[in-house]
Amino acid sequence: MKYFFSETNIKSSWDQVFSAFWQRYPNPFSTHVLTEDVVYRSVTADHRLITRRLLTKTNRLPRWAERFFPTNLSRSVYILEDSVVDPVSKSLSTYTWNLNHTTLMTVTERCVFRESAGHPSWTQLKREAWVSSSMFGFSRAIQEFGLARFKSNQMKAMKGLEYALAKLHGDGQQWPLRASVREASEKAKEAALAATETAKHLASAATPQKLRQYV
Repeated sequence: MKYFFSETNIKSSWDQVFSAFWQRYPNPFSTHVLTEDVVYRSVTADHRLITRRLLTKTNRLPRWAERFFPTNLSRSVYILEDSVVDPVSKSLSTYTWNLNHTTLMTVTERCVFRESAGHPSWTQLKREAWVSSSMFGFSRAIQEFGLARFKSNQMKAMKGLEYALAKLHGDGQQWPLRASVREASEKAKEAALAATETAKHLASAATPQKLRQYV
């Protein structure tokens, strides 16, 4: 299993981040997100908002992994997102995981948005992710690929949140993001290329080990 952790401060208040979170899509950084649907929503007795959403994303597998799945299935993934909003403690927690391709790879992510203790006008974001695979002989290669792709996607997710925040502040603040779009796109391409090369190398190394199991 591969583990990822990051901690960052968003220079916007928690109320603004909370509002932008629900207005992230569509945005130019997340064109791979096709649909978002609320499956369940309720307010608890202590005023917490509980939500479950289903998201559909295009998420093409590496070419060496596409052979395991039909073409129409290998290029889409269904994500379930559970979230809890606590207006008293000013926290927004999300927990997401993929529903299909779980044999090939499972990616679980947990995010916590809280009002920054050091800067009350900022929001602190803690993000954790776990990438695992049960594909015998290929699990290491798939986990490396999944972790690299997750890092690339979480960068785009942050840019998408910034874009939503800019929209809330007014159209004038969206102009500086044009440079950010190009920067995020270039970095995503570089990360995807590096991930593909690493996965190919690891897959090549894993194949003989798999074959020896049958000798």
